[in-house]
Amino acid sequence: MKNLKLSEMAKVFHALSDETRLKIIKILEKGELCVCEIVAALDMIQPKVSFHLGVLKESGLVKIKRKGKWILYSLDDSDLFKRFLIFSVLEKISDDEIKKELENLENFKTNQDPRYCKT
Repeated sequence: MKNLKLSEMAKVFHALSDETRLKIIKILEKGELCVCEIVAALDMIQPKVSFHLGVLKESGLVKIKRKGKWILYSLDDSDLFKRFLIFSVLEKISDDEIKKELENLENFKTNQDPRYCKT
C-alpha cells in the first residue's frame, strides 16, 4: 500500500471539510454523473459545482471519465485509505439528509432534454 505524503493527506481532509463536497460524495454513491446532473441535484450554479468537483478530484476522492464531449464523475476508491474515508462518509450521511438533492437529481433525470447530458 502506497503511503500518502502529508500534503496529499491535507488535500483529502480539506476536501472532506466542506458540506457541499460531502453532499457530492453522497450523491456520487448512486453512480457516475455529469456535472449538469450534480448542478441540478445541488441546485447550484455550474462554476461553483465545478470548483468543488475540482477540489475532490485534486484530492483523489473523485475520478473522471470522458464519454464523447461529456465528463462523468465517480468516486475513486482505488486507494485503500481514501476508500475507507469515502465509506465512512457514506455510512454517516443518510439519504434523508440529502433527500432534497436526490429528488432534484431524479426530477432532472426524468425531465432532462435528451440532447444534453446523456449519461
